[in-house]
Amino acid sequence: MLLLQLPEDVLYHILSYLDYRSLSRLSQVCRSLCRFVNRDAVWRRIAREFLNTGIRRDGTDIYPHIPLKERVKIAQNWRDGVCKRAILLKWKTKLLPWLQLDGDVLFLSQAADIGAYHLRQDSGRLQRNPFEIYSGHNGDVCHFVLTDSHLISGGSDGKILVHSRTSDVSVELSGHNQEVNCLDSKDGLIISGSRDRTTRIWTSTSNCPKDTIPMYDRVWSVAISPALSSFVTGTACCENFSPLRIWDVERLECVSSLGSEFRRGAGVLDMVFESPFQLFTCGYDTFIRLWDLRLSPRKCAMEWEEPHDSALYCIQTDGNHMIASGSSYYGVVRLWDKRQTECLQVHTDMYSVSQVECFTCGAIM
Repeated sequence: MLLLQLPEDVLYHILSYLDYRSLSRLSQVCRSLCRFVNRDAVWRRIAREFLNTGIRRDGTDIYPHIPLKERVKIAQNWRDGVCKRAILLKWKTKLLPWLQLDGDVLFLSQAADIGAYHLRQDSGRLQRNPFEIYSGHNGDVCHFVLTDSHLISGGSDGKILVHSRTSDVSVELSGHNQEVNCLDSKDGLIISGSRDRTTRIWTSTSNCPKDTIPMYDRVWSVAISPALSSFVTGTACCENFSPLRIWDVERLECVSSLGSEFRRGAGVLDMVFESPFQLFTCGYDTFIRLWDLRLSPRKCAMEWEEPHDSALYCIQTDGNHMIASGSSYYGVVRLWDKRQTECLQVHTDMYSVSQVECFTCGAIM
């Protein structure tokens, strides 16, 4: 019996025993096998084991328009550090911009404005001029977040601006009296943290804060749980309080403190939820930590140490095996495989002494 005469479910089972090299060779045998082997269903199991293929731990595919075989091919470049370096934008004034990638649009803050640039699919480069500019701050933009309908920014003037992405309407939220260091927003809920040592809770239907939580320390990072029932704050750790605390959204009470025996000044600069129970954090103490909120809050589930003792300003994950971190010196970005303790790849700009304040991970192609 010919291989292609087998029932499809049997053929899928046979192919599940092959690695990516064997599948690639098999696809070269004939056109019929090539068409079958190139199906996403054949490559899904393999894609889940590679870095940044767009397959999350829960099986969600965030890039369904890109064939999985092609994504596995590109993922080997992530693993091996094969990449092209390019300068997308230049500006004369030294700035530390915040940026977010949404599909093929890059949002980038420059001083008091946020520009939206189209990313060209053919070359991977940005258009020279932004097609949209969001403004209104009297000082530099410190942080902004994107939702499906709004761009929400916090500035050094203490203001929060909620810009509509479909019209010219913007709403000003006033409450902080110093710069807004961090923001997060989900499902109409906005959480902000400031140098004025407060965290404020807002709703999209009011320009006044719903509640204010005194933190007694500068707030560097916030993150709302995907379950929307709680949020986490990260502070400067300059007072006698844990820098990582979990708050109930409804009761606005601290329900848990994460970790113990933090050194003074071990502030938490960035955090990201990967699921309602998994939280990644990084900061001045040079560690990336994974917290499993179902386990004991006193000890993290896993940790990775920056080998050159540099503060870590920002982190991103691919939702599966990869972590990317930005360091405080020489523009260093490190790629980590969660299944390993050592750093996987290092990307650096030796001509720069600036820290990596922010980066964004988008489509792999």
